[in-house]
Amino acid sequence: MNIRLATAGDLLGMQACNLQNLPENYTLRYYLYHAMTWPSLSYVAEDNKGRVVGYILAKMEEDAAEKNEPPHGHVTSISVLRSYRRLGLAKKLMILSQEAMATIYKAEYVSLHVRKSNRAAIGLYRDTLGFEVHGIEAKYYADGEDALAMRLSLKEK
Repeated sequence: MNIRLATAGDLLGMQACNLQNLPENYTLRYYLYHAMTWPSLSYVAEDNKGRVVGYILAKMEEDAAEKNEPPHGHVTSISVLRSYRRLGLAKKLMILSQEAMATIYKAEYVSLHVRKSNRAAIGLYRDTLGFEVHGIEAKYYADGEDALAMRLSLKEK
């Protein structure tokens, strides 16, 4: 297993991983926008054949200053193929992206949304990584399911 920064050459593999695992899908243009705008925030996990088996797609919130908010990052999407789960890949992907947000962009926190029904992801975010529920976004997903809005402070304690 190898984890590294995502490149434009990984975008189709990232999209394929997303399509296989998640109901929320993005256009290739959206992946490309993230990769070109915040090249140091998205990572891939690849198997020994170089196939993308997991990824994190992340960004900095662009309108934070306009809203008088501190600089902060956001995890747009994270996914690991089922046969590669429980190996710590999602945790490693999250930590690498969070560290880059804090060191490169001076992000004070990172946010994400997760389905209220996704117990495994909530456990990773809350119990393993230390995220806290910041609020609930009603009917956030296309199928009407609510999302937990979660945050993790990136400030040194």
